[in-house]
Amino acid sequence: MTRVWIGVALGAVLLTSLPSTAQDDVAAADVERGRVLYHNCVQCHGEQGEGNPLALAPGIGGFGAWYVEAQLRKFQSGIRGTHPDDLQGMRMQPMSRVLRNDDDIRAVAAFVATLPRANPPITLEGGDVERGKAFYATCGACHMADGTGMQAVNGPGLVHTNDWYLFTTMQRFKSGARGGNPQDVNGALMRSMSNTLTDDQAIKDVVAYIMSLRKP
Repeated sequence: MTRVWIGVALGAVLLTSLPSTAQDDVAAADVERGRVLYHNCVQCHGEQGEGNPLALAPGIGGFGAWYVEAQLRKFQSGIRGTHPDDLQGMRMQPMSRVLRNDDDIRAVAAFVATLPRANPPITLEGGDVERGKAFYATCGACHMADGTGMQAVNGPGLVHTNDWYLFTTMQRFKSGARGGNPQDVNGALMRSMSNTLTDDQAIKDVVAYIMSLRKP
């Protein structure tokens, strides 16, 4: 593990020591490599990362590369996507293994970050926005008051995610189908947060509020 971190640190030093034009060339090469690798993801997530509910695949266009990297590594390691009640995760777990190494993961994540920000249609009904606003008060500490996310605390943006995906994700956190692995520190935090939502109606309410944060 020490050697891995040393290698990562050296790589970061070498990259930041390059002239800006050379760094741009490296970044462009990563994105182009990611574009090719992303062909394996198109069937479910779509050409532009718009997602496909029939494939249980959320929109991922414009997600921060840091978040995409983290989730792909969780899938590859088995930290996420191995619980029998997590059908979505179990579908992603073997797909993540198509990426052979960290370079592949970084490249795909870099490409996904360049896609147009997903803005999926609102499909859930019956949520109470005002009630959801009260529930969301504690969520803003990590996901920001406007739902755009905060990398510093590993809180992804939520406003451009599918409402059905947010709803089912919170259900899985509550049941332990996601976030139950002891190595998933952020998942464990989300599990505890999900338990503040007493039932499916409360989840609908907070999702309705999140959707209301979208800007035209």
